[in-house]
Amino acid sequence: MKTVHEVSKLAGISVRTLHYYDSIGLLSPTETTEAGYRLYDEEALGRLQCILLFRELEFPLKDIKEILDSPNFERNKALEQQIELLKLKKEHIENLIDLATGIRMIGVKKLMSFEAFDTRKIDEYAKQAKESYGTTPAYKEFEEKSKNRSKEQEQKLGIDMMNIFADFGKLLEHAPEDAVVQEKVAELRAFLTEHYYNCTPEILSSLGEMYAGGGSMTDNINAYAGEGTAEFTAQAIREYCAHCTGGQHSLE
Repeated sequence: MKTVHEVSKLAGISVRTLHYYDSIGLLSPTETTEAGYRLYDEEALGRLQCILLFRELEFPLKDIKEILDSPNFERNKALEQQIELLKLKKEHIENLIDLATGIRMIGVKKLMSFEAFDTRKIDEYAKQAKESYGTTPAYKEFEEKSKNRSKEQEQKLGIDMMNIFADFGKLLEHAPEDAVVQEKVAELRAFLTEHYYNCTPEILSSLGEMYAGGGSMTDNINAYAGEGTAEFTAQAIREYCAHCTGGQHSLE
């Protein structure tokens, strides 16, 4: 059995994240001592590994929970899908490295290629993997809203989303609870609801933890919008969601 601090060091995630996973029922400790210490056995650590792999593949925490708790869940099947997605991402990154190296050697005008930026294979396989477990209302709504969008439209939405994070990056001197920051959280929530799925406070809260949870999502946000933006956005979302009870922060 390992304590929460030992698991934190082993997995490279914060104690706060482990506590949050417990609070949403994603990863509960095997037992809690009389002194209040959380303890995790090998089965719990195996579940954590699966969670972290799905997170690296940018699955929302809510979807990860649905997948792991599904009666149809098969760990070996999930591992095979994760391995295939990671291989595709590895291939994609290697293509980008080759392209950048080629540009450095012979110049951008002589190597006017954009094939390395093509993520369609990754997107298609990820879609298939998610569909095999896609039973959540949010995921079904996402599928419905995105099924007729072109690749260009998806890319534009991605850019629009990153621009919202860039706006958060311009507000770093503010406190997360400041009105101007909370208005930006409301804008983010409305954007997600309009283009992807009904972004309930629960989903928004899970997304916030994912933004600041480490891995490629956190790195991408901070690289685009400025160091610390992902963590600041997560703090602002926590503040927003804390005031969502009693009908506050309604999208109506």
